Amino acid sequence: MYFSASLAFHADVSDVASVLAAAAAGGADPGFVLVDTRSTASWDQGHVPGAVHLPTALVPEQAEELLDRSVPVVTYCWGPGCNGATRAALALAERGFLVKEMLGGFEYWVREGFAYETWEGPAEKAADPLTAPVDGDDCGC
Repeated sequence: MYFSASLAFHADVSDVASVLAAAAAGGADPGFVLVDTRSTASWDQGHVPGAVHLPTALVPEQAEELLDRSVPVVTYCWGPGCNGATRAALALAERGFLVKEMLGGFEYWVREGFAYETWEGPAEKAADPLTAPVDGDDCGC
């Protein structure tokens, strides 16, 4: 039951990236909205393209304005060492939103080689071989 619950409440970076890429390629809606829960300075430093910026502290004031309760939400923060995405997910769930947390956060988005945006424009780094396969599209898990 624990593992079923974990999959119900968590998504990893690769799964989120895969769904977003497939939706963009097909001109479709991914079926969720990705929410960056970090500060404005952090958002400017880098964020996932297409994400909505909603810092955790502003969820009570702005969630209803920025998000549609009928669309599932996937939250992310800096990375595994930060629980901001968890706190934002809790605040959203308490307000009736369906929520998952993106494991790995922005750190692993970048480390796995996915494109991101900064205040200066698009950016991308090579995949870190400790976090993503460098010679294939799939880790096999």
